[in-house]
Amino acid sequence: MTLRSKRYKKEAEHLSQDPVSLSQAVNKIKSFKSVKFDQSVECVVQLGIDPKQADQLVRGSISLPHGVGKQKKVIAFCEDSEAESARAAGAIEAGCDDLVKKVSDGWMDFDVAIASPKVMGKVGKLGRVLGPQGKMPSPKNGTVTGDIATAVSEFAAGKVEFRNDAGGNVHAVVGKQSFEPQKLQENIEAFISHIKKIKPSTTKGAYIKKICVSATMSPSVVVEC
Repeated sequence: MTLRSKRYKKEAEHLSQDPVSLSQAVNKIKSFKSVKFDQSVECVVQLGIDPKQADQLVRGSISLPHGVGKQKKVIAFCEDSEAESARAAGAIEAGCDDLVKKVSDGWMDFDVAIASPKVMGKVGKLGRVLGPQGKMPSPKNGTVTGDIATAVSEFAAGKVEFRNDAGGNVHAVVGKQSFEPQKLQENIEAFISHIKKIKPSTTKGAYIKKICVSATMSPSVVVEC
């Protein structure tokens, strides 16, 4: 059982379980007392999908209007001719054979891996290493692409990846508690709008069941769908 601080419990006591408008939710998140760091704000959307059905999975990536307040460490699996431009775009490591070996040997000090389709034959063998950590490049979330430099630039700036979990929930960091209310709200609106746009055609019944917004060390606020 997760132990909650007195501050957390006190904040939770004053929260209504009834859904509130997004602007009210953002203001509530902003009102929570700060901790020793700038808390990340996360949006969780509970979807009416069947996670066991491959044609109902929801995953992808999105560049939010105001970023997420964090730079990401990005590597690029690509041909040598593209390595220089990948590094110029923000990749901390770029290349193919040497980089594949480095990761295969256990180096994992990065957040996102981008790959060119041309080298996926060699990158594919890293599936057992990168897959469990959610770092395996995939065309579905935009990390396998022919435009390496653009992808590196976007993900390094905080492009958000997401995929539904076993319960049908989609989680994404949408900013920091220190963000201006309007910017935080616009980021959340953009994320929710994107999730709505990629609704699987085979989904039956209500697609979006519940939306919650929370900060790292604070209780969640239920938002009107």
